This record gives sequence, structure tokens and C-alpha cells, in this order.
Amino acid sequence: MFSPKTKVLVVDDMSTMRKIVAKILKDLGFTDITEAADGQIAWDHLTKSPTPYGLVISDWNMPNCSGMELLKKVRTDEKLKKTPFILVTAEAEHSQVAAAIQAGVDQYVVKPFSKDALLAKLQSVSKKYAA
Repeated sequence: MFSPKTKVLVVDDMSTMRKIVAKILKDLGFTDITEAADGQIAWDHLTKSPTPYGLVISDWNMPNCSGMELLKKVRTDEKLKKTPFILVTAEAEHSQVAAAIQAGVDQYVVKPFSKDALLAKLQSVSKKYAA
């Protein structure tokens, strides 16, 4: 599993969802959590932070820069391309899941989700990067 000291970026245009995800992460022991209201703000955090983020959990549908656009930026950036990335969305369309996988997402969580569901996705992504 990820270290509790992993620097996590939670991205969602709805502050309530950011708070829910951050609370789950805190309940799981994470201590270094940053929130961003859209993909553009998240990109600024990712590119300007003196210490790298170890995990991004991003909503898909947001103004200014969507989670999918953010994922594509991260995957094409030499410094960031290996950052674990989980997309959160209300969409469960097969074509969207396929597009996210094609773009390099590590996991995909459909809203609404439970603490256990997010934990399972975190464990899956953690195993992938530990290998």
C-alpha cells in the first residue's frame, strides 16, 4: 500500500467531493493531501511543487481542464508520466473506460463509491507501482 506520507493531489470541481475523498484518505492514514478545483489548478500544483506528488485522484468532468485532459498532460510530461493516477467519475460507459485506459489511467472509480471501494483501487495501483 502507499506510504501514509505519500503526497496526494485530489482534484474535483465540487468542494464536497474533494472533502469526501480527502476525509477517506485521512481515515486511511494519509497526511499530505492537497486539493485543486480543476485540472488547470492541479497542473500548476504538479509542475510547481518542489516535492513530487505520489498520487493523483481526479474527477473526470470539470471546467477549464478535465480529468482526462489532466491525465494526458501528466502522461506526456517526462517528469510526471509515472505518477499514479486514479480517475473518479459518474460515467461508467465502456467507451469512456476504454478511452481512460488508452490514455494511461491506473484505476477508475465510479461515483458514488465507498471507502472500501477507494481503498481497493488504491491497493491495486500501489501493487502496480511496487512491482
